Amino acid sequence: MTGSELAAVIVAITSVVAVVLLVIAIIALVRTLRSLRETVEALRAEAVPAVAEMRATVQSANDELARVDVLMDRAESVSATVDSASRLTYLAVSNPVIKTMAFAVGTSRAARRLRRGS
Repeated sequence: MTGSELAAVIVAITSVVAVVLLVIAIIALVRTLRSLRETVEALRAEAVPAVAEMRATVQSANDELARVDVLMDRAESVSATVDSASRLTYLAVSNPVIKTMAFAVGTSRAARRLRRGS
């Protein structure tokens, strides 16, 4: 066997080993891709209903927020009405009460003076 034949045999054996290693790597890559595809399909099967449910939940929360907003507006209106009514009541009642109290105090002082003078 000559040197060139020996080199040709070594190159051939090295090429066969390289091809076998590439085939093994490709087989492992194909298995990994199949597993990845199955995982993506499982994720898609679970994620789509979850997103739909989340969308429904967000819509429900928005509806509840709208209702709470209406209730807050009504509560503010009632609060303003009660505040106005209490102010009007204070204005309407305070002056006559003050005058009545002043009249009662004046009357009691006059009655005491009349009792002292007799």
